[in-house]
Amino acid sequence: MKSAVISGGAGGLGRALAKGLQDRGWRTFLLDLDISGLQSTALQIPIACDLTDPAQLDAATRAIIAASPNIDLVIYNAGVTQIGAFSDLTEAAHRRVFEINYFSAVALARALLDPVRKAGGTHLAISSVAGFAPLYHRTAYAASKHALEGFFKSLRSEEAPFGVRCQIAAPSFVATNVGRPERQPDGLARPGSAPDGVDLMTPEDAASDILRGMDRAAPMIPVGRVARLAWWINGLSPRLLQRLMDRNIRGA
Repeated sequence: MKSAVISGGAGGLGRALAKGLQDRGWRTFLLDLDISGLQSTALQIPIACDLTDPAQLDAATRAIIAASPNIDLVIYNAGVTQIGAFSDLTEAAHRRVFEINYFSAVALARALLDPVRKAGGTHLAISSVAGFAPLYHRTAYAASKHALEGFFKSLRSEEAPFGVRCQIAAPSFVATNVGRPERQPDGLARPGSAPDGVDLMTPEDAASDILRGMDRAAPMIPVGRVARLAWWINGLSPRLLQRLMDRNIRGA
């Protein structure tokens, strides 16, 4: 039986990815702060964990490795967004976005490096269109996703000799928290709650796109119509993509 670890497993996209893998007979370990809404089954093992807490992450990954010494797939899905002008963003909030979106993924990759090597498995990072392109009022978020992509693109070359793949999925706007737009005072918010989303995808559709890309061993997986178009335009003319983003997101 193949095993997968999904961070942010209690969120809409995390659940949809877990369901897609479970339908294939995979056992899934779901890591999240609040797992009260997740059912424990033979194929779904929820584990409460603050990924930014080294002691909690160590305990969680030790439990996973004890249950499954070989890990076929790790999906780095945990994340938050931060909406607002950089001029209003505190340094503490900027660092918090990086702790969750970037550093927790790096720590999880380090903890599971050997089990993934043993399986000849896959590291699959959930980035964003903001990981390769600019996004209005998302300076910290976009920077964290750019960092995430840079890390896994570089790790790809190091892990290839072990038969390990590093893939990146870049969704545009996934409707995981529609109707829950509340933000913390520092602008941090749940992913998928932005009121300025364009051409929203359901978590199920996004998960299907991601898993199809995983099956193809695609190094980069633009997820959804907007992401595919943005990827193509950015490769052709980053300046044009900036103008389009300004017009559609900023409303300039």
